[in-house]
Amino acid sequence: MTVTPLPGQIYQAIPGFEGHLLRELVGNPAQVWGGSDDYPESRHSLFYAETPVHPVYWTENTWLEPFRLEFSSISEAAGALRNIQRNWSPVLFTQFRRGALIREKLPYISSKPKPFPWLYPETPMGCWTLLDANTMAASARCASPFPSGVIEFEENREDPPSRAYLKLWEALVRARKWPAPGERCVDAGASPGGWTWALARLGAEVTAIDRAPLDSRVLAMPGVRFEKHDAFTLKPQDLGPADWVFSDVICYPPRLYQWIEQWLESGLCGNFICTIKMQGEPDFETTRKFAAIPGSTVVHLCHNKHELCWIRVDPEGMDFPGK
Repeated sequence: MTVTPLPGQIYQAIPGFEGHLLRELVGNPAQVWGGSDDYPESRHSLFYAETPVHPVYWTENTWLEPFRLEFSSISEAAGALRNIQRNWSPVLFTQFRRGALIREKLPYISSKPKPFPWLYPETPMGCWTLLDANTMAASARCASPFPSGVIEFEENREDPPSRAYLKLWEALVRARKWPAPGERCVDAGASPGGWTWALARLGAEVTAIDRAPLDSRVLAMPGVRFEKHDAFTLKPQDLGPADWVFSDVICYPPRLYQWIEQWLESGLCGNFICTIKMQGEPDFETTRKFAAIPGSTVVHLCHNKHELCWIRVDPEGMDFPGK
């Protein structure tokens, strides 16, 4: 058995957005594993760049400390991973049967949809793939805490007016924090009310803002107040102190950034979750501006489409001006 550290990182592409990732990797030649006519069964494309690239946002997961493992048997491969840590999840593009046999010899990782709220374990979640029958690429440390970079929830198919609540749930799980009962939330771009529904179920007080109406069932929920308005024409001082600000507004990213700047300068809120929606070509410049805000994370959620999510959560117990 031979273990060789790989000097770069492995980027797990988002199906359908491989081109965006390639643009982020420009200038760093990458080996591509999977995602070609040679692997018709695979939904995965893995890009290995020998020089780590920062920042990268259009990825399902980033393998931060990859290594190559050459092994002679299935038991030897599984044993090598177990000796490093408990939790491993495969991302296979070839050798599916052999990969399944290795997985069977590793500790069980549940793939069942999760309830919400759910606090994911802080134990590391590694990823691995097979390059051929006797060669594995793996990383014990990955950017995503979820198996293979993916999380699924127990869906409510009756009450919410849209499935948009799933990306809010995912963002809150990633933040490891969510609104407590009675906390005040601003939900910009709320119609038809998927995010407002999710927040009101937590017991939050929600000011939902949109030019289009809320679903009547959401509007009737306790703690929900609706303002028919263009949210971005309202200043933070117009809305007052808030525990959380959310935005799923369809707009160009610079307009969202300008509105968020007002909130940050006002000191009236410390917790933010906003969707950065791309209109046509991805806006890498504004994305980097969001990421540069102290305490920020920008990520492509499993439930995002042609959009990214900006998450900024303040540490517990911190006091903010104006609150």
